[in-house]
Order: sequence, then structure tokens, then C-alpha cells
Amino acid sequence: MPPRLQLSNTFYESSGQWWFSVDSISLLYNTSEEAVFNASDVYAPASSSYHCLHVSSLQRHSALLLPNNDHARRWTITFTDFQIQAFNVTSGKFSPASDCATFLTPAILMGLITSLILLLVLAYALHMVVHLKHIERDDDHKAEIYFSQYPEQPEHCCVENVAEKNTL
Repeated sequence: MPPRLQLSNTFYESSGQWWFSVDSISLLYNTSEEAVFNASDVYAPASSSYHCLHVSSLQRHSALLLPNNDHARRWTITFTDFQIQAFNVTSGKFSPASDCATFLTPAILMGLITSLILLLVLAYALHMVVHLKHIERDDDHKAEIYFSQYPEQPEHCCVENVAEKNTL
């Protein structure tokens, strides 16, 4: 027997629209045993559908299904490529989907942090380049002040040297 889904439809004034949610999923097995899972965070506007890659009771898939009774604790359940639309179905096709993926996944968060670090390193490097150009200008100016040219030797020393050479 296929799983039985319990749905609800609620109007939220803050958004001004109706939202449907999956409240629970029941599995009947051995003709009399029933495993019931409460669904958390499986909801979408009533005018659209809900889509998620994994709706599961497993922690590695965000555990959107929580066991509600002892029979359910013995089971793990996973729906892959899960899509549902409770209301306003036309022509047998799903409306645009409200996806379960959050905006700030760990991969996106690490990308943002890495980009921030690289931006800070770039800003620091540009600051240092600008600062180095400023120091070079100051060093050229200081070199003229502190390291002036040695005074030239007097002319008579050179003339004497020439005279001494001629006599030898």
C-alpha cells in the first residue's frame, strides 16, 4: 500500500496567501502495522508545488521526517526527487516549485568566507603598494639631503701630481 500523506492548508496574514504543509506520512505494512512520521519544514504556497531532492528520516538528509511511534523508529524512509502539490493542480502538471534548499548552505557560506578573506588580502596588498610608492619618493628626497656629494679635490693637488710626474 502506498504511503498516506496528511496535508493541511493554512492562511497566513503576514504573507497574505494560503500555504499547504505535509503534517505526517503514514506507512501501513504487514496489513496491520502502521509507521507514522511527522513532517517538519515540508510546506509551500498553495499556488505552487514543493520540491526537495531528499525528504527523509535520515540525519544526513536533514531529517525532515521524524518518527512518531515505535513502529516508525524501526524504519528509515527516504523519498528522492520528491515533489508535491496539494491544491490548484491544472492540466496534470506541477506549478513552479518552492524548493527546500536553503539560501545559506555550508558550501555557499564557505565560498562567502573565502571571498571575504581574499578581498581583505587584496585590499591589504593594494594598501601596501600605495604605501611603498610613498616611501620611495621620500627616500629619493632624503638621499639628496643626507648624502651630499663629496667636495672635489683642490686643483693645486692635481697640478702638483702632474709636475711630480714630469720630473721623474
